[in-house]
This record gives sequence, C-alpha cells and structure tokens, in this order.
Amino acid sequence: MITPQESYHDLAQNLGLSSVFLKREDLHPYGSHKGRSIPLMIDKYISQGYKHFAISSSGNAALAAGLYIKKLNGNGGNNLKKKKGEEKTGDKKKDDSKKITLEIFAGKKINENKLKKLEALKDNNIFLSLQDRPLQALFIKIQNSSPEQPICSLRQSNDDTALEGYNSLAEELLCIPNLKAVFVGTSSGTTAQALAEYFSKNKKKVEMHIVQTSSCHPIADAFINNNKNDERSIADAIVDHTAIRKDKLISLIKENGGNAYAVNNEEIKMAQKLSEKYTGVSISTNSALSLAGLMQAVYTGKKWKGAVACLICGD
Repeated sequence: MITPQESYHDLAQNLGLSSVFLKREDLHPYGSHKGRSIPLMIDKYISQGYKHFAISSSGNAALAAGLYIKKLNGNGGNNLKKKKGEEKTGDKKKDDSKKITLEIFAGKKINENKLKKLEALKDNNIFLSLQDRPLQALFIKIQNSSPEQPICSLRQSNDDTALEGYNSLAEELLCIPNLKAVFVGTSSGTTAQALAEYFSKNKKKVEMHIVQTSSCHPIADAFINNNKNDERSIADAIVDHTAIRKDKLISLIKENGGNAYAVNNEEIKMAQKLSEKYTGVSISTNSALSLAGLMQAVYTGKKWKGAVACLICGD
C-alpha cells in the first residue's frame, strides 16, 4: 500500500452514509497521485533512449517529474551507484552526460506554494520557466528539439502510457471492503479514465464520479446544467478546458453508473471545513474537490449500500 486509505465514521455519519474513506494521495512520496504515473512514463521513454523531458503543469505533475528525475540523477541518471572514492574527474564528466534533464513550463499565476516547491527542484538539469501560455511553450519546445537531442513531452492528457501508472491506485482502492464509488477531482480526465477502465476490465462494479470547478468544467457539462457563476476557482489544478479524454471518460462514467459535478468556491471551502471537523485532516482546495462532489451528490439524494472513497490528491 503506497498511501493510506482510512475510514472516517463521523464523516460518513454526518453525510448519512455507511462508510467514507479518504485515499491520501497527498502523502505519496512524489507529492500527489501524479507520482503513480509520471515516473512510469519517464522510465518507459528513458528505455527508448530519451534523456531530455519537458512538461506543462499546474504543479503536481511537474513536482512528481522533478522529484523522480532528481532521484535518477542522484545515482548518475542510470541507477548505477559508485562506491565512495571511486569516481574520478573524468568519470564525473562522463556521468554528467548521462544525467536526465527536465524543463518545466508553468503559468505565471501558479499557486505560490507550488511555485516554491518547483523552485526548490531547480539545478543544472531541472529548469523552470513561467509562461503566459505554458502549454504552447511546451509544444514549441518539443517542435524545436533536434533529432540529436529529442525532447519527450510528459503531458498525460494525450499519452495512454499515463493510464498504466494508475493501475496500482485502482488496486489499492479495491482493497476497501465493499467499495461502491470513487470521487476524484478531474482536469484532463486521465486518472478517472484509468481507474474506470481498470474497474471495468476487472469486472468491478465501482461508480466513477468526477468533480470539476466553476471555472473549468468541460466534462461535467455533459451531465449537468451548470448554473454556477464562472468564478475563478480556488482549486487551481483544474485547468484543462480542451479535455481530449472527454468522450471516452463520459462513456465510461455512464457505463458504470457514475456522475459528474461542478463545485464552486463556497462548496470547496465547506468541504475543507467538513474534513477538518470530522476527520482532523486538513486538505488543500484541490484535494477538497472530491469531498465537495460527494457532498453535492448526497444533498441531491444519492446513497450507496457500501463504501465511498474520496481521492485526496495533493496540493
């Protein structure tokens, strides 16, 4: 079990449910649920000969990539450890040439806490650039890379390798007794699609419920008549307005009886307070999305004869 998943009786009782679990992906060694997928992608592309990577991120995916690449580079970037005193000057230059590089493109309005974490990652191999349009900057970087030093994108929304990384998360969730539904904050839909496909493939009847924000809800719009003001959300990780995975994910959600929700800032804050009061766990605005969605589902009459899990994703 990579991250804890604990049942909170008082929270469930307050919501009128039999069992509610918090899946603590905020405690993942790489900072969030993105740590399930990003390292797998990096390993795959390194095995294909790539040494240079780039990513456009609101924070969590870039943090996972940076932490993992730092780990790889800590032993020469090729998982070979040298004994103390073994390395010579010539060897150091050789090892430097094997280091993995990462360029991070983030928006200029990135959350300050995330920015501090990304700033702390910077070194001779990890670079951070703040952009007005980080995704466009990523595309330009990839297009302009040379055949001699190709740069590999770590963007998860259009790379199905990313889906494989969440199999371990699905396996852990299925250890919850009588699991009936999973709620997850959703931007591109990669995590939700991966979980839903895993449940379906393994014939597990687990509903997938995705939660988006009042300022970004392209997938949720297929399920609701959104009448909330499009205020700028305090949950700043939900940024994918294109949602390439939308059609596939909508089909999966309908197939397993799930739903989608768009929550506003007031609902997110209410979820944070509810978690603090009934679980003692302080959660970020992005982590609160799953609980805010569950609250909205319950208030509209949804019930389950079994356990519900909320993904506490990270900052």
